[in-house]
Amino acid sequence: MKFIHLSDLHIGKRVNGFSVLEDQKYILDQILMIAEEEMPDGVLIAGDVYDKPVPPAEAVQVFDAFLTGLADRNLPVFVISGNHDSPERLAFGGQLMKDRSVYMAPVYDGHVEPIHMEDRYGSLWVYMLPFIKPAVVRRCWPEEGIETFDDAVRCALGHMTGHKKGTDDRNILIAHQFVTGASCCDSEELSIGGLDQVSADLFDYFDYVAMGHIHGPQKVGRDTLRYSGTPLKYSFSEVNHRKSVTVVELLEKGNVTVNTRPLKPLHDMRELKGSYEELTSRDFYQGTAVDDYLHITLTDEEDILDAIGKLRSIYPNVMKLDYDNKRTREGNVVEAAAKADKPPIVLLEELYRLQNNQPMTGQQADFAGKLMEEIWEGSR
Repeated sequence: MKFIHLSDLHIGKRVNGFSVLEDQKYILDQILMIAEEEMPDGVLIAGDVYDKPVPPAEAVQVFDAFLTGLADRNLPVFVISGNHDSPERLAFGGQLMKDRSVYMAPVYDGHVEPIHMEDRYGSLWVYMLPFIKPAVVRRCWPEEGIETFDDAVRCALGHMTGHKKGTDDRNILIAHQFVTGASCCDSEELSIGGLDQVSADLFDYFDYVAMGHIHGPQKVGRDTLRYSGTPLKYSFSEVNHRKSVTVVELLEKGNVTVNTRPLKPLHDMRELKGSYEELTSRDFYQGTAVDDYLHITLTDEEDILDAIGKLRSIYPNVMKLDYDNKRTREGNVVEAAAKADKPPIVLLEELYRLQNNQPMTGQQADFAGKLMEEIWEGSR
């Protein structure tokens, strides 16, 4: 039995102030085409469908179109909520959608009823565990003494699999948690100090674990405990990620194969570095994807006036601009002035030198002096 594993769609997300909704529509259409080619028996969506608990109407429309596209292809779909989703909103209409084999995980109430599937190798059970916190599980099972995320997931899984099916039955879990050992990036919301981590051995019962929450595609410990990652890059810490969807096939008990299908975005996310003159040279950018989402680092010693505006005339989707020069590399600590009787312009010049590792220009000093005089006169 074959499944496509997705997670962390984050539909409706804005990246550095840019809406990426059109990029999300594009990549979801690409996933529909992959589904047609792979002809899976189901699609697993492991949480963070939306980027916010109350998603904008446009985001809901995009997900509705994607679900409809999967259902029109007669593909069972299994969806859980992640930490960015509202479990109640995502579960709305779940009973009705079952008629089209779209299974939305209900709000966690201490019980998870697996969904049964059958093929020539026998029975397969799909367990759907939405993102859970210790407080949520503690309310359901107060006698269990739950304190940590690890306690909570251990308790939830124990009660899910307490009435085990046949020993040759295959079991899939869809979950959205931070498994110890997973590699993270800047666009994820994780607890300080790793308090939300759970042990990989909690999932030993399952033949395949479709995880969500971590944005980089990866396995944790074993090939069959896997994060599919986001379908798009959502921060510049992900520029080296190779985004994909995971295709998992379960044959007889113990025989599982895992592969990936690469995804090609509408706009890639890249980093460029060089002087303003270099980056604006036609020889440099001609023939490149200038409309990609870019983080540009300028190496000029002097700040370029309205640099981002000028750069966007060539690279319209510059998301972030930094400088890498003597000023930024050699930061000094600004301390209290040793002699408070110095003239204000001298103090300002000293502060400027400390902050920028270079003296003020004559033009800057003249401007600052005139501004101080105007302020002084106006305060009298």
